[in-house]
Amino acid sequence: MAKKIAIVEDEAELASLLEYNLTRQGYLAHILSGAKETLKDLENWKPDLILLDVMLPETDGFELCREIRKSAVLSRTPVLFLTARSDEVDRVLGLEIGGDDYMTKPFSPRELVARVKAHLRRLERDQESPSTELGPFRLDSTAHRVFLHDRELALTSTEFKLMEFFLQHPGRAYSRDQLLEEVWGQQRFVTPRTVDVHVRRLREQIEEQPDDPHYLTTVRGFGYRFEDAV
Repeated sequence: MAKKIAIVEDEAELASLLEYNLTRQGYLAHILSGAKETLKDLENWKPDLILLDVMLPETDGFELCREIRKSAVLSRTPVLFLTARSDEVDRVLGLEIGGDDYMTKPFSPRELVARVKAHLRRLERDQESPSTELGPFRLDSTAHRVFLHDRELALTSTEFKLMEFFLQHPGRAYSRDQLLEEVWGQQRFVTPRTVDVHVRRLREQIEEQPDDPHYLTTVRGFGYRFEDAV
């Protein structure tokens, strides 16, 4: 079955160009203008990935992303931001609120399609991976869920991928660049700061004291290590 890509973009010419290129690759593309009912439309259509413009006419893309992450239907759907903003603070903000990727306009439709394919391949690979248990943690790749004891963690798509990597590679230290390569792969537009942002968000969910972590520790001057979690 063809994967469904939602294009939340009010610039008609760009939206049509994206729809054309995605359709040529065999995807089902659906354009939404970013009006107030967009969240409901997304929940009804249930896309496999969302392309989301930051500057929308009736809402802010960042705010819509926050609502997407609160949605029971869409919370784990990958979100790729499209924006004319190139400042690092905007990229970091987009990632902090749950975005999975970030492309600055103008960009090549070919690059965007490549990013879409990479996200969807990673989702399929996650679903095929076996479940993992480590100490009090249990990861179900098929259901895309992680539990600490009996409590399910509310993770974005990228947070899930990072948590999955740590749980499958405990006790070893990884630099930020290594984590970028292993978790983000070809999406190397992101910076080492991106890793720090996602580690902090994970700590807020898994650590009793995020500033004094027990599981996800810092290796000073190098990167991070996930302890054996016994």
